[in-house]
Amino acid sequence: MFKNHIKIAWRSLKMDKMFSALNVLGLSIGLTIAILLFAFITFEKSYNTQYKNYADIYRVLVNTTGDAFDKEIMATAPAAVAPALKEELPAVKYAARMLQHSFGETAFIKANNNNFLEKRLFWCDQELFSIFDTKFIKGDPASAITRPNTVVLSKSAAQKYFGTIDPMGKTIKVDDKTELEVTGVFEDFAKNSTIDCNLIASFSTTYFFKEPSWSNSSFETYVQLKDNASKVASENQIQQILDKNVDKQGQWYTLSLQPLSEVHLYSKDYTSTYTSRIGSISEIKNLSFLALLILLIACVNYMNLMTARSQKRAKDVGINKTLGASSKSLVGRFYAETGLLTLIALCIGVVLSIAIIPIFNTITGASLDYKFLMAPSFIIGVCIVWLVTTLVAGSYPAFYLSGFSPSAILKPANRTVSNAVIRKALVVFQFTASVVLIVGVLVVYQQLEFMKNKDLGYKPQNVVAVSTAAIKTYNKKQALANEVKKLSSVIEVGAAQGFPGMDVSGRSLHKNDQDENGKSIQTNVADASVLDVLQLKLLAGKTLPSVKQEGDTLVDVVLNKKAITYLGLTPEEAIGKKVDMQLGDDATIIGVVDDFNFESLHKPIGAYAFHNSRFEGKPYLLVRFNSASVTSTMQQLEGAYAKVSPDSSFDYTFLDKNMEQLYEQDRKTAKVGLLFCLLAIFVACLGLFGLAAFTAEQRKKEIGVRKVLGASVLGITKMLSADFLKLIVVSIIVAFPVAYFIMQKWLETFAFRVSIGWLVFFVAGMCAVIIALITVSFQAIKAAAANPVKSLKAE
Repeated sequence: MFKNHIKIAWRSLKMDKMFSALNVLGLSIGLTIAILLFAFITFEKSYNTQYKNYADIYRVLVNTTGDAFDKEIMATAPAAVAPALKEELPAVKYAARMLQHSFGETAFIKANNNNFLEKRLFWCDQELFSIFDTKFIKGDPASAITRPNTVVLSKSAAQKYFGTIDPMGKTIKVDDKTELEVTGVFEDFAKNSTIDCNLIASFSTTYFFKEPSWSNSSFETYVQLKDNASKVASENQIQQILDKNVDKQGQWYTLSLQPLSEVHLYSKDYTSTYTSRIGSISEIKNLSFLALLILLIACVNYMNLMTARSQKRAKDVGINKTLGASSKSLVGRFYAETGLLTLIALCIGVVLSIAIIPIFNTITGASLDYKFLMAPSFIIGVCIVWLVTTLVAGSYPAFYLSGFSPSAILKPANRTVSNAVIRKALVVFQFTASVVLIVGVLVVYQQLEFMKNKDLGYKPQNVVAVSTAAIKTYNKKQALANEVKKLSSVIEVGAAQGFPGMDVSGRSLHKNDQDENGKSIQTNVADASVLDVLQLKLLAGKTLPSVKQEGDTLVDVVLNKKAITYLGLTPEEAIGKKVDMQLGDDATIIGVVDDFNFESLHKPIGAYAFHNSRFEGKPYLLVRFNSASVTSTMQQLEGAYAKVSPDSSFDYTFLDKNMEQLYEQDRKTAKVGLLFCLLAIFVACLGLFGLAAFTAEQRKKEIGVRKVLGASVLGITKMLSADFLKLIVVSIIVAFPVAYFIMQKWLETFAFRVSIGWLVFFVAGMCAVIIALITVSFQAIKAAAANPVKSLKAE
């Protein structure tokens, strides 16, 4: 019976080649997207599962307790947390800290008489290798970094720094000051690992090992709990440990444990995370929704075209039922036809998926490879997708067509009316989804354009930050600044701890002694000229002094307007006032600048301060230059750097490019949205094209009569197109409120955003009408231009 169903299904597909081709093409596109998205989701959910103790590993999170506006979750904890938990919490088996080199700055590495730049150097505790079982090629993971001034390299880093030379026992020099002995080589961390270090150096080398603090929250901290230990009970005990070590007045945070299973997908909004591999559960949900939507549109195409063919299939069903066929057998027959067609589409979809993996990786930032598609879990998943698609796409045709009675076939009028209503509803659904996607893409691009052109309150264009971390002495840094100032293209130069778009030091700003929680504030050690380099607007007072006398303990502070507003002062009133922001008792406000966006536009403007305390370094030289020749300027800057520091590499960052990186995820959203929108419209148009062809076929005699009676090609085209255009208008009316609701929710993730205006809906509606008109008109004109003599012949 099954073999017979397949034979009949194959003949049926061959009999209506155009309808079969349209269905296969639509389903192929839907299945291709579904396959790729299934692979992507499976890959994203596989993060960290390769570690043996995956279920018992947690990351320590810091939950700030400032005012509601400033509450945040930090992925890094104070240095004192890990040793305290290991010693005082019985449930903890291992605890380890990770500190990215210089809090995230590029490391300058000298190895084998060559200079390198390294962004993934971490200072870690030895127990990191016990928590994350790491395969060592050389060396012993149990003791590799127990001693100070030791380091282990990844396999790729060892090849980069030493080539074919055995690195064991060799030394590397970091920032031209710290020598580290290579004591091991480990296999590169997997692509689906949150831990992504190239070099892991001993934490005992750092100052923080000897003097661990409970205040500086800059250390990513992981713990492994013992078997059957309770997360909730452990968190309660952690609070007791915090109360024991930090008095209530100094507790600006609480601690919690994040399961390793949630680290990758649920940390997008956390601050200070070190990993370069951050996923997003919202992205997974959005991509899944869009993929299912396109697949559903393809399934609707199949249903639509099958109901359109129902009149032709009705006689076949009637004859089979008259000869004794049951409804059950006919359902099996129609499902066999659907299954065969979806299997063909699935095979095409798999081939297309493999072909476009590189493009998919580029658009989404994923790391899929061909081997992943051969995994048993993926193959089983693809089979499930095929089965579900077959059941969904074939459900309505199978039960609808198999339900025909022989007597009803003799009275097709009611059935024809019913078919028409169903087809119209399905067309409305398809184009409603398409219009929603068009509106979404337009709003996303509008928001991106808004962010690109928004006045940030400072001028990041033509400003470059040159890293001076490898230059050891103040005199050499000053010599570099003097060399740079001599360049004809340079306008202004200043040294700073950081720049807008990167994290600097986080502190708390307090109004008075009674203000226990305070307000979080970013503080940046800077020269007097930095405000001019950034072209900040001074509202009151003056900039930082150019010269600070030796032994001067006074800390000069320039606050932004947001910080002054929190203090309850006007810019003028603030000048000369002492300020409590953990910079000592002698911190005094000498200037106020206007607010500026030092973070992503997703976030509201916070409090910010420039100061000249001696306790923190200024590892960046900020240079404003004219835009006559960027290439020439950078060559001159590199030459000046090489003159002062010939033994280290030249590392720099353009401020405007750095700000653009903050919106990389939003640009990916726009690209993916555009791609899915185009595919959804294309698949919907396939169905509309098929329906237009069917309509033209059904009305060919009417068209012939009208042409004989003098109707023009334009008139007949309008007649055939009118019904479809009415459906598109209905789709637009339904889609607009849905699109507005969805996109308004998306825009709420931005502190600074555009308003959704009528122009977006007008453009989206016109796009839908034009696309539908082009699709339908092709078949309409073809039918209207046909020879009426042929259409009037008897069947």
